[in-house]
Amino acid sequence: MKILQVHNYYRDPGGEDEVFAAETAILQQFGHKVLKYTVTNRSIDTMNRVALAFQTFWSWPSQRALFRMLKDERPDIVHFHNTFPLISPSAYYVCKKAAIPVIQTLHNFRLLCPSSIFFRDNYVCEDCIDKYLTWPAIIHNCYRSSRLQTSIVSTMLTMQRLIKTWQNDISLFVALTEFSRNKFIIGGIPTEKIVVKPNFVHPDPGTQEKDREFILFVGRVTPEKGVKTITKAWNKLEEIPLRIAGDGILKKEIGEEIKIGNLQNVELLGRVPHSEAISLIKKAFCLIFSSEWYECLPISIIEAFACGTPVIASRLGAMTEIIDEERTGLLYNPGDSDDLISKVKWAWSHPDKIKQMGIEARKEYEAKYTAVKNYKLLLEIYNKTIESYKK
Repeated sequence: MKILQVHNYYRDPGGEDEVFAAETAILQQFGHKVLKYTVTNRSIDTMNRVALAFQTFWSWPSQRALFRMLKDERPDIVHFHNTFPLISPSAYYVCKKAAIPVIQTLHNFRLLCPSSIFFRDNYVCEDCIDKYLTWPAIIHNCYRSSRLQTSIVSTMLTMQRLIKTWQNDISLFVALTEFSRNKFIIGGIPTEKIVVKPNFVHPDPGTQEKDREFILFVGRVTPEKGVKTITKAWNKLEEIPLRIAGDGILKKEIGEEIKIGNLQNVELLGRVPHSEAISLIKKAFCLIFSSEWYECLPISIIEAFACGTPVIASRLGAMTEIIDEERTGLLYNPGDSDDLISKVKWAWSHPDKIKQMGIEARKEYEAKYTAVKNYKLLLEIYNKTIESYKK
């Protein structure tokens, strides 16, 4: 099979970029010819603001480049990951004109929410989920705290809904969890056009059985990730070591909180290479996943499972679907530092049970999130989509 993978890289590397790379690699490993069309948001810094706005609506450069690739290579299927903002929905139109089926993985909630995360003023927000014009986002400056930029994204989404791009130009959407799938159905995506296929971790990092001596957070240090709930909890968890690996707009503030509170058991590591993050997860007693937005399917949770590390996560959205409470991890009420404290204290005082949870987490990875398992699901989706498209 010849597959064209399309992705707009983010300025700062994240889970979507990892999934794009992993799926490309596993398809190549199993003998498929994989073509790639990619752009990066780092180029935005040198772009004219007006040109960027127009490209968000309809990217002529991407349209021309994809037209040439489709004409020259004639792939069997085109698989999109992220198109925002530089590739734009114009790419779907080119594929439709070329009569080639299109798959779109729903890595975030951008089709329903201009900010993509259903999160505003430190709370989950679904005000725009079922609206043709996402005016609440414009009122609240949800995208990059800018009314102008939010208006551009909102208008782009409205235009695509009016011309029914999601219904007519995309053959199939891939949601990462049932929770995510249900949100997109509420938002107007036809039920029959959304299937569920989780992310995966490749290569298998393996496990480590000793030297698990600290609790770990790894991810963006931003409001929606709930890092401040963690530091608030650690004001009362002086005896338990914590490491925070990541960067983001709250990094300086978190650093000051650690210094002012004299939290000697908390170490702020900043951004670390992916290989070092995996090493930290292997050495962690457990991973804290404190997100206060829905998430879709966090790679860090799957990586923890693969490493045999249980997860203490907020009881919100997909996390309740991914984590089997008291088998592969624990859940606490999102934003509730006292509940987090009680879960961490219980975990720290029950090492044997946490070790067993780690064993079960590894089993969960082997059952659901390996490359081979994911490849079989992906190939089945491709084949069914191509056959359906021919009809």
